[in-house]
Amino acid sequence: MEIHLTDVEARVCALLDGCTKWMKNEHGLHTSCRIAGGWVRDKLLGLQSNDIDVALTDMMGLAFAERFQTYCNSLEGVDVDKIAKVERNPDRSKHLETAKAKVLDIELDFVNLRSEEYAEDSRIPIEVNFGTPLQDALRRDITINALFYNVHTREVEDHTGKGLEDLKNGVVRTPLAPRETFMDDPLRVLRCVRFASRFGFSLVSDLQDAAKDKDIQLALRTKISRERVGEELDKMMKSKNRLLSIQIINDLSLSSSIFDIPSSSSVTLSAPFGPFSQGLAAASILHMLTQPGTSLPPLHSTLAASFDRDSSTPPRLYLACALTPYRNVTYEDVKGKVRPAAEAVLRDGMKLGVQNHYSDGIPALFSSAGLLQNPQTGGERERIRIGLLLREKSVHNANTGSFWATSLLFSLVQELVPAWDVIENRLDEKAATRRIESYNTFVSRVEELGLHDAVDARPLLDGRDVVRVLKTESPGPWMAKVLANIIEWQLAYPNGTREECEEWLKAEQIAGRISFDISPPPRATPAKRGRSDGRGNGAKKIKKER
Repeated sequence: MEIHLTDVEARVCALLDGCTKWMKNEHGLHTSCRIAGGWVRDKLLGLQSNDIDVALTDMMGLAFAERFQTYCNSLEGVDVDKIAKVERNPDRSKHLETAKAKVLDIELDFVNLRSEEYAEDSRIPIEVNFGTPLQDALRRDITINALFYNVHTREVEDHTGKGLEDLKNGVVRTPLAPRETFMDDPLRVLRCVRFASRFGFSLVSDLQDAAKDKDIQLALRTKISRERVGEELDKMMKSKNRLLSIQIINDLSLSSSIFDIPSSSSVTLSAPFGPFSQGLAAASILHMLTQPGTSLPPLHSTLAASFDRDSSTPPRLYLACALTPYRNVTYEDVKGKVRPAAEAVLRDGMKLGVQNHYSDGIPALFSSAGLLQNPQTGGERERIRIGLLLREKSVHNANTGSFWATSLLFSLVQELVPAWDVIENRLDEKAATRRIESYNTFVSRVEELGLHDAVDARPLLDGRDVVRVLKTESPGPWMAKVLANIIEWQLAYPNGTREECEEWLKAEQIAGRISFDISPPPRATPAKRGRSDGRGNGAKKIKKER
C-alpha cells in the first residue's frame, strides 16, 4: 500500500521538511514532522483528505507553527496568513495546546508526539509528556489510525506493526490490549464502532469481548460526557453505513450505555421502555424500504423520495429508528406537559440539539406516528379529514424539519416493527406487503385530492381581513379558532375564492357560529350542507371537489 501525493500535498511536505532544516541550520532547533492518523489512513484507502495533523518530535505545536509561518512567508513566498492557537480542552479530547494554519488551501494541525497516563476514574490523562513515535502510536484508539507518514523520508511508518495489515484486511484492532485501551478512555469503544461501520471493517474478537465487559460499559456511562457520546453517534448517523452502526451497537450490547437517560436526570418515564432489539428492527426495515433490490413492493415514489429529501433526513430517521424502544413511553416536563421519552434521551442522554433536527424532529416523528398509523381514505369529509391530519404540526412543519411524506414513512416503519422476527432477522413479507400497499394507496389519494400542496397553504383571509369582515374592533383569543375554520373551508372548497370565503364567514357570524368570548366556546354542530352551501348563499348546493 502506497501514498500518492497530489502536487499540493507534495509541496506542503516539502515546506515542512524545508522548515525543519532551516530551524536546525539557522536557530539550532531540532524537530521532525510526521503526518498522523486519519489523513494517512484515508490516503492509503484511496480517499481524499484536506485536513492534515502534523506530529512533531520534542516541540510544541504553536512554537513550530510560528516558525513555519515565518519560513513560508519570508523564504518561500507562500502565504500563511494566520496561526490559530487552540487551547487544551480535556472535555473535548484536546489534552494539549495545539496550533492551526492554512497552507495552499490545506488545513494543518500542529501537535507534539506524546505519551499519556490515565487515572482509573477519568478519561482525561493525569500526565502528558513528550513521546516517541512508538509511544504516540500506542496511545491511539485503533491501529489503522496509528500510522504516520514521514515527510522527510516520504515513507509510511507503522510503529504498532499491525496498522498496514489491518487496513489491508479490513480489521479494527486496538494498538494495546483492548480492555486497557477502553478503560483509559471508554470513548474509544464508540470510535471503534464508528470506524468499523464507516469502512465496513470487522472488529477483532478480543475487542468485541472487551466492549461487552460490564466494567467498560459502566465506564462508558460514567466517565464520558454525554456530549461526546452524542457527537460520536451523530458522526455514525451521517455516514453511509448507518444500519451497520446500529447493528454493531446492538451486537456489542452497547445500547443501554448509549440510548440512556442518565440517573442524574429528573425524568420519570410513564412505563418501562421496550427491548433495544426493536431499534435494530426498525433500522433494518427502513433500510429494506429505501434500498433497491428487495422483494418488498416498491414504495410510492413520493414516500421513497422523502427519505433523502435533504441531508438531514436520513440521519434523523435512522436515529429515530434506534430510539424505537421508547416509542410508547412518555414523561412530564416541568410544566406538566406530556412529552415523548425519546426527547429526554436526545436532550439528557446524548446532548443532541437541533442539528439535523434531532431534538425537535425526532420527537415529532414519534408523535406523528401515533396519528398516522393505519391511514384511511374515503368517508364523507375525506378531504378535510386527511388535510387536517397532514397539517398537524408533528406531521408537517418546516421549523422541525418535518415533512408529511417522511412522517408517513416513519409511521410505516413503526407499524412494521412487530412483523420483524428478531431471531431470524427477517421481515414477515406477507404482512409487510399489506401495510406498504395501504400506505401507497393513502399517498396516491393525497395527491389525487391535491393535498400535497394544501399542507403549506395559508388561510385565504388573515387576521386583519377577519376583523374587517366581522366588523370587530380588534382581534382576540377567538381569532385562532376562526382561522382554523377558514382552513377547513379551504380544504372543503379547494377552488373557493377569497370573496366566497368572506361571504361564508359573514354567514357563519349571522348563524351565531362565531363567538368572541375569551373562554373557549362550546363546539357547535355545523349546519347541514343541504340547508347552506357554506358560503352564505342560502340553499344553493355546491359540489365539493374530492
